[in-house]
Order: sequence, then structure tokens, then C-alpha cells
Amino acid sequence: MSVELILLALSPVFLAFVAWEWWRYRQVQPVMYRWQDSLANAVLALMHQGGELLAVIVLMPLFIWLYQWRLFDIDLNAGTMLLAFVLQDFLYYWFHRASHQIRWLWASHIAHHSSRQLNFSTAFRQSLTYPISGMWLFWTPMILIGFTPSIVLAVVALNLAFQFFVHTQAVKKLGVLEYIFNTPSHHRVHHACNPRYIDKNYAGVLIIWDRLFGTFTPERADEPCRYGLTDDFASDNPIRITFYEWQNMWQDCLAAKGWHQRLRSIVGKPATKSKANKQAHLLEKPTLDVD
Repeated sequence: MSVELILLALSPVFLAFVAWEWWRYRQVQPVMYRWQDSLANAVLALMHQGGELLAVIVLMPLFIWLYQWRLFDIDLNAGTMLLAFVLQDFLYYWFHRASHQIRWLWASHIAHHSSRQLNFSTAFRQSLTYPISGMWLFWTPMILIGFTPSIVLAVVALNLAFQFFVHTQAVKKLGVLEYIFNTPSHHRVHHACNPRYIDKNYAGVLIIWDRLFGTFTPERADEPCRYGLTDDFASDNPIRITFYEWQNMWQDCLAAKGWHQRLRSIVGKPATKSKANKQAHLLEKPTLDVD
């Protein structure tokens, strides 16, 4: 079962949670949802799914070829599925971390961080260009170890499905689970553009990777999260959102002097991460406790 089919099968659940969250906050915090933002998220999701489906069709021959060089023949059972899930989550951590540190990867990932809202629909805000930036490269070690391409794609889909549920302000802290799993509180920090929170909490499912590798920061009650990019970008146009950083990167590359600077403009730290945070965030309000 492909990534697209798993996520498509779960789409009624996702939409139900979006509807519940909107209904819950429609009066106490109506600005949490803007129809323009939510519509952009939906269009970006459709573009992303189409791109991923095409990428799987194009890349599957490569995955099958790589599988010939596997180190082990891994039988499918509960234990190996759990191992695959944990290993993929580990690789996802490094993909996610690299996506915030390498501009070529950030050019795709920036779309997900470009909204000034944070709600369940924000999970749909994905980029068409992930296959171009090379997200799929991070899953190839699993194939070389001995997991079949279909199993790898399945655990990728399950990881992404879990992550839908951490895109919310409706859930506060979850006690002991905060020490092991990625939670809404941890992921609010990841989406925040407060200087204290930038480039933290890269977890997919397990927050243990952030704790082990020094990228964990807890959400603080005295500093509410503010959302969006640090360069004051604001758009509800899915095309502009998708290609915003690709355009910036291309312009910087053309303006650079010498190959060293040009290369740095492509694989160096994202330019939009180094600018001062000027956002007024007039649309956002601190997270509210709603009983």
C-alpha cells in the first residue's frame, strides 16, 4: 500500500479533526482559522500528493534496483515492522534537521512553515518540490539494509499520519508522554518563529532523538509561540508559497560572486533563517486554554 493510498484512506479522519477544531475555536479564537489559509493548505496538499505519486512511479525502479544490493533478507513480522518504524523515524529526524540547515532542502520545507496560523489544516501545507530537493534519499538506507520499498513507503506514511495530530493548539501538555513522543506542545515550538524556539524539536514521532542530539526545547508558558517565517513572508497563493524560496535562492545564486559563494547560496544555511524576526503577528494571539 503506497504512501498516497494510506493517507487517502485516513483523510476522512483528518478532515473530521479539522472540522472539530474549527468548531471548538470559532468563537473564542476565530483567528486560528482563516478560510484563505485553509484553502491554500488544501490546494498545497493536493499538489503535494500529485507530486509524490509521480515521484514514486519514477523512483520505484531505482528503489527496486537498490534492493538487489540489500545487506539482509528481512522477514516481515511485528518485530521487524517496529524496527522499520523506529529506524524510519530516526532517519526522518535527520531529514527534518537537514531541511532547516541546508537551503536546497529548506526551499521545499519552507512551505510547511509559511503559515501564520497553526491548526490541524497546517499539516496539509506541504510542498510539491520535495522529490526535487531529495527527501526520498533519506529512506534509501532502509532499502539497502533489507526492508522492501513497499514497507519503507508504508512506514513513511504512518509517520506522516501521526504528525497530523501534533499540528494543533487545542491539546496542552500530555504528562509523561512528553518525554518520549512528539506532542502538540513540542511541535508548536518547532513551528514557532520566536528566536528561542527556532530550529528546535525536529521529531516525527519520537522526541527522544531531539533529547539525544541536543535540539530539544520545551514550550514555555511565559513565551507563547508565534508562527510564520522570520522574513515577514505572508501569502495565500499556493504557487507563490511553493516557489518562494526557490526563487530567492536562484536570485542569490545569480548575484553571488564566484563558485564558492554560489554553492553556499544553495547548500548553506537558509537565508530566511538568518534575518531578524520583524513580524508584528497581528493575526495571532497566544494559545488559549479551552475546557
